[in-house]
Amino acid sequence: MACVSEAIGLALMNSAGAPAPYESRDQYAEASGRAVMTLLEKNIKARDIVTLKSLENAARVVACTGGSTNAGLHLPAIAHEAGLDFYLDDVCEIFRDTPYFVDLKPGGQYVAKDLYEVGGVPVVMKELRKAGLLHEDCITASGLSMGEELDLITREADGRVIHPVSAPITKTGGVVGLKGNLAPEGAIVKVAGMPTQYQVFTGPARVFECEQDAFEAVQTRSYKEGDVFVIRNEGPSGGPGMREMLATTAALSGQGMGKKVALITDGRFSGATRGFCVGHVGPEAAHGGPIALLKDGDIITLDAIEGRISVDLSDEELAERKKAWAGPRETIYASGALWKYAQQVGETYKGAVTHPGGKAEKHQYMDL
Repeated sequence: MACVSEAIGLALMNSAGAPAPYESRDQYAEASGRAVMTLLEKNIKARDIVTLKSLENAARVVACTGGSTNAGLHLPAIAHEAGLDFYLDDVCEIFRDTPYFVDLKPGGQYVAKDLYEVGGVPVVMKELRKAGLLHEDCITASGLSMGEELDLITREADGRVIHPVSAPITKTGGVVGLKGNLAPEGAIVKVAGMPTQYQVFTGPARVFECEQDAFEAVQTRSYKEGDVFVIRNEGPSGGPGMREMLATTAALSGQGMGKKVALITDGRFSGATRGFCVGHVGPEAAHGGPIALLKDGDIITLDAIEGRISVDLSDEELAERKKAWAGPRETIYASGALWKYAQQVGETYKGAVTHPGGKAEKHQYMDL
């Protein structure tokens, strides 16, 4: 998301990637203060910067760096605040035709500090521009357009951390969208660093009602190679809060089973997740999505190459199970802020937001 802040134009070029102890942060802080005064003078507001084009630029940067699946949640939420429709499908459409050419962990070899040392996000965006994959006319926090900002960048791809866009690591992005009868509203999986032969997986469902149950099954090794872990009731409403399934995926990886099982959830993942892990499955279980209807042994197919996620059940069988569904799992949050959140939060593919957003506003705050 630090990369996104630059790509979208809300942060000054190369300001977001500086490691925390670097003294250069002092200069970026001063430059940001000057930029704020310029924005006030020119009457450039955040919603002049956050546009559909700038969101597409941000999604491109996530894709070509093998960024976190969380961008499929955060970018739609940012768009919602700006009164724009930019959903998980839109993010995944950009992921589909963006080459992956920045070699970052966990799928690659290098870390964010290495990216900063070789020129950071501006150099990445210069490469995207060479391939015609960047909107240059977007305004940025400096008051200049993205194209004007990139014209000032002299550094080029180093060929080690940032590969030339003409010779990418893979021809498509490091994150892929999936759809099918198991996720009609979509799902998302990170494939950066995952060999093609591991990007299709079929196996029997091993259903867990929450992450803790799944984690305990991994600890006791009460699962089989080839299983598809199904962790449900961890979506925005069902969790409540859509927490990361990092403990379970880390434990599976630690047992050497990261490539021998798959995992799907209506929750989400950390950027550090390894293996075939599908998140954001929507509709979530708490809203009666197909993930709520699965039983142990149902055969699930995940195909990151074709973008499909399906369960080997007929529409009739799913409809019968829906009739017999007992409703959402009860949580311990029966009052207070989390209860309120669970009632208000919307669909994952729209960013899991809790209010009508910019479209419904009847004023802009700075005009009051």
